[in-house]
Amino acid sequence: MKPEKKAAEMTVRELAGYIDYSVLKPEFTEEEIIELTKDGVNLGCATICINPKYIPLCSPYVEGSETMLCPVTDFPFGDSSTESRVEQVRRAAQSELVKEVDIVANFGLLRSGRYEEVTADLKACADAAHELGHELKVILETDALNEEQIRQGCECIIAAGADFIKTSTGFLTGHESVGASPEVIALIMDQNRGRVKIKGSGCIRTREHFLQLIDMGIDRMGVGYRSVPVILGLKR
Repeated sequence: MKPEKKAAEMTVRELAGYIDYSVLKPEFTEEEIIELTKDGVNLGCATICINPKYIPLCSPYVEGSETMLCPVTDFPFGDSSTESRVEQVRRAAQSELVKEVDIVANFGLLRSGRYEEVTADLKACADAAHELGHELKVILETDALNEEQIRQGCECIIAAGADFIKTSTGFLTGHESVGASPEVIALIMDQNRGRVKIKGSGCIRTREHFLQLIDMGIDRMGVGYRSVPVILGLKR
């Protein structure tokens, strides 16, 4: 949904409300995860995106703040069995400090044209999240897909009853990396037609790009810890 005012006119706190602060690198130590979580909370980011293992570790640092947790399940490949994926969602959604749960779509199946199977899998995951009172964001991994597969992926997400279409994991290799480019977001918006929310992630590293996506009407953005101060205008 397009904002009521231009992104360039927003305060740092308003802009931070669009950010899911990404703390997903597997090499992070517990101390690094804590420090980055505290940074996201201090800025007023919407959520801290973490691997589910670290929900107990991060919970004390978001409790009582505007910021919540967003565990990312079946990450980054999205190719576990539906039964495993549903259980991962259920476990991640147990905490009251979780705002939403992210999951990676099986983009190998999308590339194979097995759209009904993708929809059924995502519906089971969405139902599990909704049963516990949380929304589900689905990562398409758009850099691995062509336009038709992206459009069909959007339809799978919508038909499954999920709440967000999301672009990228940030961990894909062997493909050209454009992430949440304005062109990809425009394509998703064209297919989506306002039916669910949209989250862009991947390659959001400049303030200009960040502000442009807000003005386009994006709902949320996943941003890495190094880029957060840049896009908020706190570091040049």
